[in-house]
Amino acid sequence: MEEFRRSYSQLCKESGAEPQETVLQQLHELPRGRLDLATQSLTLATCRALGDLLQKETQLTELTLSDCMLSEEGATLLLQGLCTNTVLRFLDLKGNNLQATGAKILGKLLRQNKSIQSLTLEWNNLGTWEDAFATFCRALAGNDALRQLDLRNNQISHQGTEELALALKSNTSLQQLDLRWNNIGLLGGQALVNCLPSNRTLWRLELVGNNIPIDVLRAVEQAMVYNQDREVTLRENQARIHVLSKEVQHLWEEKSQQFLDLMETIDKQREEMVQSSRTSTARVGQLQEAVNERHSIINALKAKLQMTEAALALSEQKARDLRELLTTADQEHWSLAQKQAKEQQVGGQGTRCRAGSTWWQVANRWCPFPSHYEAAERESKLLRDLTAANEKNLLLRNQVDELERKVKSQQEQLFLTREELTNTSAELKIRIVQAEERLELEKRRSRQSLEDSEQLHSKEVEHMTRHLEESERAMLERIQRLEAARLALEEELSRAKTVALSERSQAEEELIKAKNQVRLEEQQHLAHLEERLQLLALARDEAQSTCLQQRQMVTEAQKRASQLGLQVEGLKQRLEKLQQELSNKDQEKVAEVTRVRVELQEQKGHLQAELTAQEALKKKMAALERQLKMTANDHREALLDRESENASLREKLRLKEVEVARIRDEEAQRASFLQNAVRAYVQGSSLRALNSQK
Repeated sequence: MEEFRRSYSQLCKESGAEPQETVLQQLHELPRGRLDLATQSLTLATCRALGDLLQKETQLTELTLSDCMLSEEGATLLLQGLCTNTVLRFLDLKGNNLQATGAKILGKLLRQNKSIQSLTLEWNNLGTWEDAFATFCRALAGNDALRQLDLRNNQISHQGTEELALALKSNTSLQQLDLRWNNIGLLGGQALVNCLPSNRTLWRLELVGNNIPIDVLRAVEQAMVYNQDREVTLRENQARIHVLSKEVQHLWEEKSQQFLDLMETIDKQREEMVQSSRTSTARVGQLQEAVNERHSIINALKAKLQMTEAALALSEQKARDLRELLTTADQEHWSLAQKQAKEQQVGGQGTRCRAGSTWWQVANRWCPFPSHYEAAERESKLLRDLTAANEKNLLLRNQVDELERKVKSQQEQLFLTREELTNTSAELKIRIVQAEERLELEKRRSRQSLEDSEQLHSKEVEHMTRHLEESERAMLERIQRLEAARLALEEELSRAKTVALSERSQAEEELIKAKNQVRLEEQQHLAHLEERLQLLALARDEAQSTCLQQRQMVTEAQKRASQLGLQVEGLKQRLEKLQQELSNKDQEKVAEVTRVRVELQEQKGHLQAELTAQEALKKKMAALERQLKMTANDHREALLDRESENASLREKLRLKEVEVARIRDEEAQRASFLQNAVRAYVQGSSLRALNSQK
């Protein structure tokens, strides 16, 4: 209030007047939001300054100006300032002798001000001037903010009461009205009784000291009791409506939270889908790199195999050349042997050399010709070449066998690599297809859930804006939508099951195809091996080596068959894992459906409880209306009885008045007779006294 105090002092000084010390003291001592100037004699300058300050005051909520003896001009200045005030709630103008001008400015205040809720006008003279008070009443009829009005001791007559009754018929906010100690009378009471059925907000009306009959007061009291009951019922209904609105708001918050949770889950699923797509793309890239590496390895092995085949062909060509050379050497050896035999036959006819002769003699004896020695040397050389050729042939054969084994091992590795590559590519294709299907399914689900949530959100917003009576139908529609969503989820679950079954059947078919293909490849490979073995058996004389090779190949085929069995087992385990994941998904969907059903049942229970409460409230209102009709009928009957009793009492009163007039006339006659007798006695006693003196 310090700022208010400074502003008041400044305005007083600007107008050329000194501020009142009492007002400054009150402004300094009073608490925040309340101004009490009761019993203070306010000057015109003070009223003007306060009026200017109250126009823009935003903190003052209570103003007390009782017993200030305001002049007409001062009250006008103050109330004009309050016309534009928007925060004042309580105004007390008790004992200020407000008259016609005050009533008119109060009417202007009630028309323009929309914040004052309590107005005290006790001990004024507003009812003395009927036209001004009618203006005040018309302003009261259009006011929708005032809750309490005190008009005690305002000289209100029955004409003013009739104007006030007309105002009460149109007023929809006034709850308490005090009209004690006025001049309302019977006609004013009847006007108030007639206006009360049209007014549903007034529940307290004080009429003591107004010369109103008891039956009228009782009628007013009954109307007030009815309005009080109605006010209590209205408050209860408002409290219930408030509770219901809180529950609806709570449901709205829950649904919004669920919507936010759903959006978060959708975002998480999108992130997971993006992450899974990234991981799948990374995995596909890694697998593609591995496939490229395998392709490069296979190409290198193919090049190496071609080089090995070329070397094998070269070695076979060398072996054929060595065989031809060996055959030529054998022929030469055979020819030399024949020639030597002929020469020996020819040399047997010569003389024998003696023992102890020299080597040349022996040679001359056994080889009589020089060509014999050359033939022996050639024969020894040929034998040496033959042995070397045989050794070289054996070495080449060993090399050929080793190269063939290497070729077989490389072919087996190549076949395994090709098989692994085909399996890996098929698995990658299956994974990519499954990932794309899952991604598309998740996208559809997220879109569907997003659309459903948006539709649900819009419908809930529309539902909240409607009237409370339309909430039942909206909730039923919502239940139907949730049932439809549940059916959609069940259909989606069935579709997912069918997709899983189809994938399972496709996987089994692919497994059977893979088995058949492996068997065909094994058969083809075995046939090829058998052909090669037959060719090797025809080409070679060593049956033991071929048997060993066949045994090794059989063991390798068995190993490969065991590896294929392990792969089949791995595929079966993977199929079981997929089935387990599908069952987990089914369980999650079943749990979600059960949770939605439980929520729907809970909401249905809440709605049924609300319906029962509303039905009970409607029944109670119907009972109250019936009771009100009965009480109105009783009241009418009692009023008719009272009127008849009143008429009889009036007749009795008239008779009593006639009798009292007759008695008064008789008493007057008696008094006149007594007065005449007293006068006669006084005159007679005075004459007797004069006569005795004489």
